[in-house]
Amino acid sequence: MLFRKTTKLPTAAEALPGRPDPLPTQDRHLVLGTPLKGPFPAGTEIAYFGMGCFWGAERLFWRLGRGIVATAVGYQGGETPNPTYEETCTGMTGHAEVVMVAFDAAVVSYEALLKLFWESHDPTQGMRQGNDVGTTYRSTLYTTTPEQLAAAEASRDAYAAALKASGKGSVTTEIRPAPVFYYAETYHQQYLQRNPGGYCNLAGTGVSCPIGLGVAAE
Repeated sequence: MLFRKTTKLPTAAEALPGRPDPLPTQDRHLVLGTPLKGPFPAGTEIAYFGMGCFWGAERLFWRLGRGIVATAVGYQGGETPNPTYEETCTGMTGHAEVVMVAFDAAVVSYEALLKLFWESHDPTQGMRQGNDVGTTYRSTLYTTTPEQLAAAEASRDAYAAALKASGKGSVTTEIRPAPVFYYAETYHQQYLQRNPGGYCNLAGTGVSCPIGLGVAAE
């Protein structure tokens, strides 16, 4: 997962062609036991978070526990349909490594997920996250409702102000309505459950995100 060097996104004409069919993925979450691809219960919202290597990022969200319906890792925000991991490693698909989070908004709010997102990685690094270098490691928030988009942008502005006050850099996080999410290969799903001693490079800035705790009342 280290030292992916490409820092320029490919154009649609430059991107790898991909394939028409999805990659095979297991049916159920290894930790939560829920369907990895749905159907999910009524009231479930979906949101997508890119914060560097998706192995540790996925574990961060499933460990929230209550209110988290399912998590999965995949590729999003690029040009190549149904890319393989090896293809994303070339930097010629345009995708970021992303975590899909299915959550019960009556139990845990999107704002709570945003707070965890901002505080658990460094969103000022552009096309990298620590020693992980490349477009696949860029910070992203892909939203599925107008309300999520507004909340994501508001949280960015609040966190950017907090970072500036602490002498940190500018936020480079990409925020937009969610493009197609392509599930990653089975061995990447819940990777740190399969490999407890596996690589995780998550590291925050040490700056608290000044948004509400966002946990819904009983």
